[in-house]
Amino acid sequence: MAKRGIKAVGVSYRLHKTPGVFMESLVKVSDNSGARLARVIGVLNLKTTWRRIPGAAVGDIVVVSIREGKPELRKQIMRGIVIRQRRPYRRPDGTWIAFEDNAIVLVTPEGEPKGSEIHGPVAKEAVERWPRLATMATIIV
Repeated sequence: MAKRGIKAVGVSYRLHKTPGVFMESLVKVSDNSGARLARVIGVLNLKTTWRRIPGAAVGDIVVVSIREGKPELRKQIMRGIVIRQRRPYRRPDGTWIAFEDNAIVLVTPEGEPKGSEIHGPVAKEAVERWPRLATMATIIV
């Protein structure tokens, strides 16, 4: 019996990445914007099914509530880009990668980073999707 459907050509980011950061997850903020801990309260540009908990993978934009950090940043609603996730995901070359923690970088609604440097490694997938992160990162894995 023949396989049905259209064979995709090129790289589709959503197909190759396993979500690792879900709603209500506490994530580390890895830039020098002043926030230290954030809670994920939404995932942008994600269409899901009824009653499924929305999840984000490396390179996706999430809406977060700042939980720890400078007093003027606490309880603020901001956007962030996922740069690390604990859950292993597979790259197109066949290698699997997982990080020690779940981490984000805070950005403005236009996509400009709030901080000027990133602490710790940054996933290659996030840098390919958001080139501004490459100038801030010290290590790209």
